[in-house]
Amino acid sequence: MNKENIVEVLESSHHDLFEWLNNHPEEKWELGPESKWSTGQHVLHLVQTSRLINKALSYPKFLVKYKYGTSNRPSRNYEEVAKRYNERLFENQEKARVFNQGLQKPIAKERQQLIDSLQILNKKLQYKTNKLKNRHLDTLLLPHPLMGKMTLREIIMWSAYHTEHHLNILKKNY
Repeated sequence: MNKENIVEVLESSHHDLFEWLNNHPEEKWELGPESKWSTGQHVLHLVQTSRLINKALSYPKFLVKYKYGTSNRPSRNYEEVAKRYNERLFENQEKARVFNQGLQKPIAKERQQLIDSLQILNKKLQYKTNKLKNRHLDTLLLPHPLMGKMTLREIIMWSAYHTEHHLNILKKNY
């Protein structure tokens, strides 16, 4: 998947989420299924992960290379990243639950601010993706708590899939 395609998928996945959120009743922001996240927690989680990826992409490339290394394999495609993520989620349900259990529950007054933050972070990620050199996208690595080290291309594609993943959960259960 080239940079332009990745940016399109980032835009599309977030557009679909924002459309769903705009049509979702505001009074349901703090609600969720029994022992599951609220709608607000899903959005907060997406904001936090987007913020981390944007921050990592802001580091000087030599620092990323020094700290996390370079890839010894070609980048996976979008479908492979999504498949691998779902497999890892299934294999590590307890680890994922523990990792995410301390997520605060945003109140209704925080709704618009979180949605706006996610929109801004997505635009920043699109901009940074376009500015990255292809060699950096396919050689530099970043760590993911569930997936291990991923190339920049993979982690950006994962970010788009991650948004789709949470939107599908919201559509199904909320």
